[in-house]
Amino acid sequence: MKIAFVGKGGSGKTTLSSLFVRHLASSGAPVIAVDADINQHLGAALGLEEADAAALPALGEHLPLIKDYLRGSNPRIASAGTMIKTTPPGEGSRLLRVQEDNPVYEACARPVELDGGAVRLMVTGPFTDADLGVACYHSKTGAVELCLNHLVDGPDEYVVVDMTAGSDSFASGMFTRFDMTFLVAEPTRKGVSVHRQYKEYARDYGVELKVVGNKVQGQDDIDFLRAEVGDDLLVTVGHSDWVRAMEKGRPPRFDLLEQPQHEALRRLRSAADATYARRDWERYTRQMVHFHLKNAQSWGNERTGADLAAQVDPGFVLHEGVTAPA
Repeated sequence: MKIAFVGKGGSGKTTLSSLFVRHLASSGAPVIAVDADINQHLGAALGLEEADAAALPALGEHLPLIKDYLRGSNPRIASAGTMIKTTPPGEGSRLLRVQEDNPVYEACARPVELDGGAVRLMVTGPFTDADLGVACYHSKTGAVELCLNHLVDGPDEYVVVDMTAGSDSFASGMFTRFDMTFLVAEPTRKGVSVHRQYKEYARDYGVELKVVGNKVQGQDDIDFLRAEVGDDLLVTVGHSDWVRAMEKGRPPRFDLLEQPQHEALRRLRSAADATYARRDWERYTRQMVHFHLKNAQSWGNERTGADLAAQVDPGFVLHEGVTAPA
């Protein structure tokens, strides 16, 4: 299952996504955790020391390797240099699977040991001074989108992505790459404003969207969230001494997390798992192609000097049974 955590800056989405990753890992589920936010905090939230988190290999710095590997023997892609972040797979493309070893994971993923298990962690890399005036951070998050376009996951396998704050993922269609999107919202007017944006964009694409109310202090906060987001409100989360200790770099054992928080995480997993029965690989592939053609026309063709519409394989549908070259 591909799961995104979104929300405005400061909403607590990184904290909630890290708790969800720990919850999944504690059950023994295979998990890939992806920090797609240029403000790189997921590694620290998963317990890495600051120096270790800073030393994680950046997906954006390995984009040529990623493109070359995923291109495989796809005859519709003339070169890795003509691949953009929305390039879809086709016959001959290599695919990524959650439980495998491959050059992309070898270069870009690192194991993180948690008290309940281990996960693979991948990060986009921070936005540095060298990027200013030269490139925008979309070139970094584009590596995440390209990997998601080529990733095939099955039931009880999880890819959890801590997304960049706000609504930037709408420009490329990355918001359609997930089985479930959890929007973390505080019980304030600013907190629920991102929900309205997501709801509007998601309406036409069948995006599964649920709200996680965070920093909730009482029934009045719950009533406010319910009035603003309606039935999209799935769970609410309040103060946690465990989280406070984690944020100080001294997390207790995960099984000592407060019971209400454990129950909220179980409900998140149940909601995500329920989307598996509603998967529509044809729609998923169609949306992928739609946004690729849109990006090709608006900037990709000019940038690469190629007709990127020719990369689309009209007979290809991404699904769990598809095979790819070694």
